[in-house]
Amino acid sequence: MPRQPHCYNGPLRAVVLDWAGTTVDFGCIAPAAAFVRAFTQAGVPITMAEARAPMGLPKWDHIEAVLGTPSVAERWAAVHGRRPGEGDVEAVYEMFVPLQVQSVAEHSELVPGTLEAVAAMRARGLSIATTTGYPREVMDVVVREAKRQGYEPDVTVCAGDTPSGRPGPFMALQALIRLSISPVESVVKIGDTVFDIEEGRSGGMWSVGVAATGNGVGMSAAEYAALGPEDRREACAAATEVLREAGAHYVVDTIADVPAVLDAIEVRLGRCEKP
Repeated sequence: MPRQPHCYNGPLRAVVLDWAGTTVDFGCIAPAAAFVRAFTQAGVPITMAEARAPMGLPKWDHIEAVLGTPSVAERWAAVHGRRPGEGDVEAVYEMFVPLQVQSVAEHSELVPGTLEAVAAMRARGLSIATTTGYPREVMDVVVREAKRQGYEPDVTVCAGDTPSGRPGPFMALQALIRLSISPVESVVKIGDTVFDIEEGRSGGMWSVGVAATGNGVGMSAAEYAALGPEDRREACAAATEVLREAGAHYVVDTIADVPAVLDAIEVRLGRCEKP
């Protein structure tokens, strides 16, 4: 009789949470604003849409992606007399980091519902891991501000802590190694960008997208609250569709909606389903 494939039908053991747009910084304002300022300093202003397009990547890779956008590359050549190269990525990154440190200090307020959702996760025995596209020097500020508000995950893996970052799974897998968590199907990756979803999927984890508070809608809490009900639905629907197309198993509006999704995933695990 052929050997049956391994089936994990136990409980969830950990979540891997993103930061900006998921647990802090409603609307993912801090990185977008810092990218716009850095490119302006470099003499080639970019739009907010151009700044947000590669959101979720490590920030050096994000700048490289923006510079690789045809419209930005053409404007760069018009200003600097040549198309951008790797040295230009490094130069913009050096401008970006201090601007980002300043920006995250201004935009590190917890997303409403974060403390309650994390408390519910811990109550069911989950470890709380986090990954981010921010480098360590930026995350030191964010972690400090989050702790001041009562949020302190078990581990944070930053861009640069692994040889490569999103969309690969290596930051998330490093977090699980540090927590001694296995198997990967007992883990849920939660984030607001396409690259968050791809990080989880490529690591064999369940992936949950967050629409309303993230980069896809891209509004501050005050701007989002000022929308009428229909405008909110339309904004969230567009962001939800992008995350679903990226492969999200579930998409919720905010982190406050995640605990119910964890219940649904555990039912599926009990049936030996895999992500």
